[in-house]
Amino acid sequence: MPDFPAHAFREYDIRGIADRDISEAFAYCLGRAFASMLPAGDVRPLSVGRDVRLSGERLQKAAMRGLMDAGRDIIDIGITPTPLAYFSVFRLATAGSLQITASHNPGQYNGFKMMIGQDSLHGSDIQELMRRMQQNLPAAANRGTVTKHDITDEYSDFVAGDCPLCRPLKVVIDAGNGPSGMIAPPLYRRLGCEVIELYCEPDGHFPNHHPDPTIAENMRDLAERVVAEQADLGIAFDGDGDRIGIVDENGHIIWGDMLLLLLSRHLLRQHPGATIISEVKSSQRMYDGIRQAGGNPVMWRTGHSPIKAKMKETHALLAGEMSGHMFFADRFFGFDDGAYAGARVMQVLADAHAPLSTLLDDVEPVHSTPEIRIPCPDEKKIELGELAKEHFASLGYEIIDIDGMRIVFPDGWGLLRASNTQPGLVLRFEAESEQRLLEMRELIEQWLRQHQRASPA
Repeated sequence: MPDFPAHAFREYDIRGIADRDISEAFAYCLGRAFASMLPAGDVRPLSVGRDVRLSGERLQKAAMRGLMDAGRDIIDIGITPTPLAYFSVFRLATAGSLQITASHNPGQYNGFKMMIGQDSLHGSDIQELMRRMQQNLPAAANRGTVTKHDITDEYSDFVAGDCPLCRPLKVVIDAGNGPSGMIAPPLYRRLGCEVIELYCEPDGHFPNHHPDPTIAENMRDLAERVVAEQADLGIAFDGDGDRIGIVDENGHIIWGDMLLLLLSRHLLRQHPGATIISEVKSSQRMYDGIRQAGGNPVMWRTGHSPIKAKMKETHALLAGEMSGHMFFADRFFGFDDGAYAGARVMQVLADAHAPLSTLLDDVEPVHSTPEIRIPCPDEKKIELGELAKEHFASLGYEIIDIDGMRIVFPDGWGLLRASNTQPGLVLRFEAESEQRLLEMRELIEQWLRQHQRASPA
């Protein structure tokens, strides 16, 4: 039986180092196993695409061989951002999608994001996929076929029709040498914008910076170019185009929770009372701001797959994460799409007839930390999180426990949760003063230091 690295099978997707963890044999077995998880009566083809990574073409071919040997027909959509693979499921009515990507990971990584029907594969389904990959699955009597289809024009037609701008804007785009550089510049020019391109040439070496807009250093070139060009805003994308980063006209980053508040206020004018979802790492100012704007904010688990599932359950019209995943279900399909989110942000800005930097001026400033990541073995991180909840609950603290432990203080909050994507713990804090921020940090970090020392190696 083949033996595949368990650490590659994560909560929301599959990722590892190409040719070590993720080989062509791995991709072939994944194709076979994924085909076996599709509904037996659904004979529609499957959309298959890839990002710009150097290992992508051979892994895509291997995965398609596995799918075809299992009897599945394929629509090969080629090199494309992940959201266009999702879009193809809705537009072409396919049985699902398989995208070969490692998102914002370094270039030596690769992996897979999957949909069955219109639902993302995650959680226990990914573990079931791993189990099936280790089985001797029978080949189909009739091998599947493959056809090529470029979904770009259909996608651009949809977004251009959905997001007209009432005035032209000047925008700088940093695609991080990922596939969004093929999509966003012509799309935004079609919307009437003056577009300045930065690192929009697809290059699987990612030669200019790591394609992750949640890291401030990766946004530096974009911020400087926006100021130099006197642009209205800057838009950055991650390595597979499902996340967005925004800088205002002064080069200041608008982080994911405040970006969601901006989008929420605009949406709630047309949909008062709408449910809007975010995650446990987001600012309390954001939740309060959505409520003040007439919305119904819901705090949920971190991760694009749990967020999408919660949107369907609650019929939410909008959701967003600190990481820059933005999900629209009012006029869109409820999945995370950086290029579409950028068009929606530009609609907000064009309608406002004011600089982007002024649109959140009324939000009270607070002191907060970025995500603090503390290395912790996978076998210990969940145990420590549970011990922390028990300890602080026993002391009478108010705790939100939908995803780790978020302690609610009268003047702020502190978060401790196990990472879903790496061996580590994630902490974040927000308070009304710098002194209280330090006190909250020390309260949780002191407990953590004591218990990490007490834990056997």
